[in-house]
Amino acid sequence: MDLKHKRLQAITRRHFLGKGSTGIGALALSSMLSDSHNVSANSPSQPDVTKFRMPAKAKSVIFLHMAGSPPQQEFFDYKPELVKRNMQPCPDSFLKGRGFAFIKGHPKMLGTPYQFKQYGESGTWMSELLPHFQNVADDVTVIKSMHTDQFNHAPAQLFLYTGTPRFGGASMGSWITYGLGSENKNLPGFMVLLSGPSDPSGGKSLWGSGFLPSVFQGVQCRTTGDPILYVTNPKGINREVRRRSLDALKSLNEFELKQFGNPETLTRINQYELAFRMQMSVPEAVDLRSETKQTHELYGTTGGAPSFANNCLLARRMVERGVRYIQLFDYGWDMHGTGAGNDLITAVPRKAKEIDRPLYALITDLKQRGLLDETLVIWSGEFGRTSMNEERNGSKFLGRDHHPHCYTIWMAGGGIKGGMSYGATDELGYFIAEKKTSVRDLQTTILHLTGLKSRKLKVPYQGLDQRLIGPADEDHLLKDILA
Repeated sequence: MDLKHKRLQAITRRHFLGKGSTGIGALALSSMLSDSHNVSANSPSQPDVTKFRMPAKAKSVIFLHMAGSPPQQEFFDYKPELVKRNMQPCPDSFLKGRGFAFIKGHPKMLGTPYQFKQYGESGTWMSELLPHFQNVADDVTVIKSMHTDQFNHAPAQLFLYTGTPRFGGASMGSWITYGLGSENKNLPGFMVLLSGPSDPSGGKSLWGSGFLPSVFQGVQCRTTGDPILYVTNPKGINREVRRRSLDALKSLNEFELKQFGNPETLTRINQYELAFRMQMSVPEAVDLRSETKQTHELYGTTGGAPSFANNCLLARRMVERGVRYIQLFDYGWDMHGTGAGNDLITAVPRKAKEIDRPLYALITDLKQRGLLDETLVIWSGEFGRTSMNEERNGSKFLGRDHHPHCYTIWMAGGGIKGGMSYGATDELGYFIAEKKTSVRDLQTTILHLTGLKSRKLKVPYQGLDQRLIGPADEDHLLKDILA
């Protein structure tokens, strides 16, 4: 092959755009330096927000995900008839033409062993397992008619957060920060907090940016050690040396950007600069020692090991500092009843105790600080649990299998009415009886409350206009729950 032919092969569209006076790099850099639309310098390239923006009710979102999916029958979906039929054979209609993840044979119905009462002026049904959370019954809307089309953990989590059960999609937090940016130039717009012994089944893809610029991916914040990996300087490197190093690296990256016009090079420049600013802002943001004794007592926070309580308090601190989307994952809710570690009698009360006070504290704290009206709080799993006892391999422990046909979530603040129950399941809690609500409906409602039009918020990729809600217009806004 001669040199002329090799040179022609090297002149790709990327080279052409990079060398053009209106190349992608020049446009993106110009956009980054602009401060229009109140989008922070976290954004390497700002979309035309007029296409999908509208007035917002919520400035921030806190999404509390109970990874593994809590049994709705033990918390919010009270079914007296199911209690009456406890340990009776389940109806044949529950089994015909349907498969389960682990249930074999003809299972028995399983009523909750816990007492329920109505709380607040709204008369919201809640379990005795939530003695603190009962006090904010009038601030939350409980949705009992959620359903999904996925019955395994990772695909269901991916579907909820990326709009597809397969890897590669952009997460909800990435979409929201892509559309809205962050109100704090010194902190990421999308932060992730984990509690429990493991990451969620869907892994880091649940806060990945997919086909969106990587600057919009979630940043995992740790509660022990460095709050964010590598945010501190190595030994022997002070802040002045770090600044000079970044300036030199920035010059090299800008040269590469000018030559090739790759938007990810601009992302790299921006992320280095954000990391430098975070060295000062992140330690302050995650320092719980600055909170009062009364606040720690309210949340039930403890020093040292990461906990759901610590993360709820951190979420409030991040909202105060303008972080747009905060995702909390609490692992350990897969209650199959194969042993004492995942049964209804031992494990469910233990997990309920871990979340009860922090959930009450988060709603109460946001409210008393005047932040609840502009902060959307969501509590959810990825699917529901069966009304039958799983009894895997003859287990004597009580547990419930995966159930996509119905599950319960709750929402509060940020444009939600509060003090109501939406939708209902049948008398045995197996099928939805009223106001069937899909994952697409939930996604659309969240985007709407943050000021984003779900059908207009899209990015062309692989021949499709990719959206959080998927390519088909299957979504419906949950108007009845909006304030």
